[in-house]
Amino acid sequence: MGTTASQLGKDLLSEYQELTFLTKQEILLAHKRFSELLSKEDRNLTSVPMEKVLSLPELKSNPFRKRICHVFSTSDMKDGSLTFEDFLDLLSAFSDSATLEIKSHYAFRIFDFDDDGTLDGGDLEKLVNCLTGETEDTRLTPEEMRQLISNILEESDIDKDGTVNLSEFQHVISRSPDFVSSFKIVL
Repeated sequence: MGTTASQLGKDLLSEYQELTFLTKQEILLAHKRFSELLSKEDRNLTSVPMEKVLSLPELKSNPFRKRICHVFSTSDMKDGSLTFEDFLDLLSAFSDSATLEIKSHYAFRIFDFDDDGTLDGGDLEKLVNCLTGETEDTRLTPEEMRQLISNILEESDIDKDGTVNLSEFQHVISRSPDFVSSFKIVL
């Protein structure tokens, strides 16, 4: 563990602590896990491909795993690859210490599949399909999906424009006591 701390450096470690909701120990563990994702020949790379990030047990079974990588990736290639700082941002947003505002902001971005700043019918359909699975046994009928999306919009779309914006989403989330405790990833 000492080599990991020295690889990061005390100043950088302190800076990461100030900029995230993570403890020193969590940052060091994150660095160790991130380094393990890089193969020996990849050690000089600054980012880990999305496929390797998705192999983490903490993400493997998350139905939104690819969206999570895309939302936190700063790659110009838009390929979902993560730098160490992207990885820290991800872990910070999903940490127990992150605020409701931070968690709901990132949840909204994850659910906004077309990245247009609103949750419309298409986003809500993809969200439901991620949650229910897209197998024949679990897929909703078109009528069930239409009714569910209509119910979601009826409940959430305060300004009645046919979409859910960030503030409307945060309003709904604020009434969900389990959200903060369920929106987490622990290494």
